[in-house]
Amino acid sequence: MVFSSLRPALLDVFSQGYNFRSLHKDLFAGIIVGVVALPLSVAFAIASGVKPEQGLITAFVAGLLISVFSGSRVQIGGPTGAFIIILYSIVQKYGYDGLAVATLMAGVMLIVLAIAQLGDIIKFIPWPVTIGFTSGIAVVIFTTQIPHALGLTLTHTPEHFLPKWICFVQHLNTANLYAVGLTIMTIALVVYWPKVTHKIPGTLVAIVVTALLANLFKLPVETIGSRFGEIQCTLSAPRLPQIEWAALPSLFSPAFAIAMLAGIESLLSAVVADGMTGTRHRSNAELLAQGIANIASPLFGGIPATGAIARTATNIKNGGHSPIAGIIHAVTVLVIFLFLGQQAARIPMATLAGILMVVAYNMSEYHLFVKMFRAPRSDVLVMLTTFGLTVLVDLTVAIEVGVVLAVFLFMKRMIAVTETTAITQMLSTGNGDKDDPDATSKKSIPPGVEVFEINGPFFFGAAEKFKSTLHAIKDKPKVLILRMRHVPMMDATGLKALEEIIDRHFRHNTQIVLSGVQPQILKKLQATGLAAKLGEENITSHIDLALARTREILEKSEDRGQRTEVRS
Repeated sequence: MVFSSLRPALLDVFSQGYNFRSLHKDLFAGIIVGVVALPLSVAFAIASGVKPEQGLITAFVAGLLISVFSGSRVQIGGPTGAFIIILYSIVQKYGYDGLAVATLMAGVMLIVLAIAQLGDIIKFIPWPVTIGFTSGIAVVIFTTQIPHALGLTLTHTPEHFLPKWICFVQHLNTANLYAVGLTIMTIALVVYWPKVTHKIPGTLVAIVVTALLANLFKLPVETIGSRFGEIQCTLSAPRLPQIEWAALPSLFSPAFAIAMLAGIESLLSAVVADGMTGTRHRSNAELLAQGIANIASPLFGGIPATGAIARTATNIKNGGHSPIAGIIHAVTVLVIFLFLGQQAARIPMATLAGILMVVAYNMSEYHLFVKMFRAPRSDVLVMLTTFGLTVLVDLTVAIEVGVVLAVFLFMKRMIAVTETTAITQMLSTGNGDKDDPDATSKKSIPPGVEVFEINGPFFFGAAEKFKSTLHAIKDKPKVLILRMRHVPMMDATGLKALEEIIDRHFRHNTQIVLSGVQPQILKKLQATGLAAKLGEENITSHIDLALARTREILEKSEDRGQRTEVRS
């Protein structure tokens, strides 16, 4: 079962048959996506604080491995905008080798998650958390591109969001109108070129047009070459990064953030692809592919990678329907990198800024952000907290706090649906459930017996609520029946709470009988010794059996009382 969930989609394609017609479609789609990936990979690398060629290396190495091992037929992998914030901060603090180590650690984490079959769980990261950090990332990416978009002359750029904008405003007088013009032209071409044709990517058209203008007219604007020097168009042999063991603990948190982002982004992309193609991906195989790719990428000098939603959608729209298209995309990037990569040095930085601003706008999905304000206040709070922390503090902190807040929110809601109800009191007020064939209202409840029903998961969040309800009993009954027919699970804290209730009522000579105990709950009671303490005969599968056992207890109690009176 585990191995079948890790099976790559590529094996399915070959086992079902693959012909020349399919290859023709994948070849066309793969080349198109490879051309689209070229400028984006360069832009994401530069914005992440590394060299432009490292983005292209990632698109080839990680993109190839993701397509080979992916659980999705049409997933396209590579560097994405979601990583920019965290990668930039890691590079600034630890250098590239620190980033490489964090990426390797993230790859191992993803493989562990895949083997542990946690792919389906990661897909259900709460939507407010996802919207919060995605929108926050978009705002930060847009902000980081302001200096290049306006051609500002800055000696130092502040690290945090608000000081950055203050700095930008203070240096507006240094703006370069040529850079502003190229930025506006780039945005216009990327946005409106698809109205002309979808066959040639707008990003490629923008790069070619603006680079030609800048170089033909010798415009005084910064280019990739003037900023980074000559691009090294070679694929070096793999090497391990220089690991400083003392830095490993501090890299764990960034590595976790990279792993979570890679997992969430790739699975979200796979889900979108499923909706477009009518197929179903394997979540755990997808995580395994991301893990392998993120281990291999830094060995060749690359950066973290994940499934790219926009490139995956482009692949599908151009006819790609198997992982072969993704492999061709990676090979296309490699060929362009080796033979034409040096020409990328002519691209103006303002052009890349314009491309990334469009990426940030598309990533923000502002309509979903606004729509979230119609959700419950607690969800809005989680979203705004995650968004605020992403923008003002740090993406790593935002993800960790957002997930923790979502967990607390889930606990609160689960506690709300888990109830311990005093059935006997409901009967006395005439509120019994008449539609339930096993309702206690249809049963004969002997005097001196209290019946309580637990509805919902009996976990640590609901344990205190359960104890408080039972502590409210004023007159201690001879027998306390706990109906548990609607308890699907019970954790260690719930078992401990039940044990405390048993001990407390034993001290008051109250016998406890459990009714409707499900098999999985019974196993836990037996394993922890609670079944023996309570008495196996006092654990029943139905309310009728529980009432029958109650009558036996009452009869024995009366017999003991009568014998005591006779002796006295």
